[in-house]
Amino acid sequence: MPRLTPILIVIFTALLSQVGWAAASEKLAVFDAELFDALEREPETLAEITESAWQALNNPLYSVVDKKSAPASGDRHDYYSLGPYWWPNPDTENGLPYIRRDGKRNPEINQQAGDNRRLVALSRDVTALALVYRATGDTRYADKARAQLHNWFIHPDTRMNPNFQHAQAIPGINDGRGIGIIEARFFIPLIDAVELLGTHLSTEETQYIQQWFRQFNHWLLTSDNGFEEDNWHNNHGTWFDAQVVAFALFTGDLDTAKRRLRITQMRRIGAQFDRHGNQHAEFERTRPWHYANFNLEAYNLLGRFGEKVGVDIWNYSVDGHALKKGYALIAETVLAPENWPYKEMYGLDLQVARSTLYHAQRAYPDALFTQAWDKLANLSTAAPDPRLVPVE
Repeated sequence: MPRLTPILIVIFTALLSQVGWAAASEKLAVFDAELFDALEREPETLAEITESAWQALNNPLYSVVDKKSAPASGDRHDYYSLGPYWWPNPDTENGLPYIRRDGKRNPEINQQAGDNRRLVALSRDVTALALVYRATGDTRYADKARAQLHNWFIHPDTRMNPNFQHAQAIPGINDGRGIGIIEARFFIPLIDAVELLGTHLSTEETQYIQQWFRQFNHWLLTSDNGFEEDNWHNNHGTWFDAQVVAFALFTGDLDTAKRRLRITQMRRIGAQFDRHGNQHAEFERTRPWHYANFNLEAYNLLGRFGEKVGVDIWNYSVDGHALKKGYALIAETVLAPENWPYKEMYGLDLQVARSTLYHAQRAYPDALFTQAWDKLANLSTAAPDPRLVPVE
């Protein structure tokens, strides 16, 4: 679709002004009032998300049953993906067992088990459709979002079973790993999409989707794979927390949300950040800049979730270990990238920190964060708007 014409943008902006965005933002867990302000006051932001929603109208309905290869369970309703950094073994005739190449994605994995690709598309499409529906009232967007949600979560022929037992399997080694649970982070924006769709979803449909997430959260908290992921000391543990809290908030389980946020405070922050804000578990990787920001992306969400239930993630510190210092190190690097001491496989792309610094300047009033965010915001970039893409 071509960029929206100025006339259409004016019309959509007028419609936005009639919508109670402030009231809506209070009920949302992922998106914030600044996004709604941008949609109302920045024509280019509205045009960007509307173009995505328009494209989504023409996309197919996504389902886990569409994959070519079934997981070890034999049930195509089970989510199935392969580890992204695993490649055929060049020393064996059949390529098994696969071998690991950290930081180098195997482009062929989605041809064998592409549920991750479908989940990412589902998340992006439904989110864009719901936002534009809420902005314009055009029910075409809501109808397509409803159809996608129904196909993935409700219809018995196409719905996904609420587990990640076969995520990130490694051919010749295992049938699925706890580490694959990190791919389920793309479910998180859907909790706000359901809220944005409002009464366009029936009460029964909304309850069915909530029940699916209730079952999925139960699986996360009771399965061996979930136990494994919960105990990772790096970004996997942080993203596990973000998922559990998000789905607990969506299903009204505030006790679980608060308890998990306390785990984030006591287990993650003190262990993941040293007194200078270094994230040693992320800095030892081949792409330390990417992984440091990727870990903080989960904290961006956890900080917002904490605001909803009165658990302060942003300002938590223990024995000199503080989340704020982790954000500060990223901001300092953006302002003086020549001081970054780590080797990067693909170089130091400052735009990777856009989401990190957007949330940092929102959470902390310090000039350091404002200056770093302004530097990134003023650069000409094709990087996604962090207000529109809460999960990358």
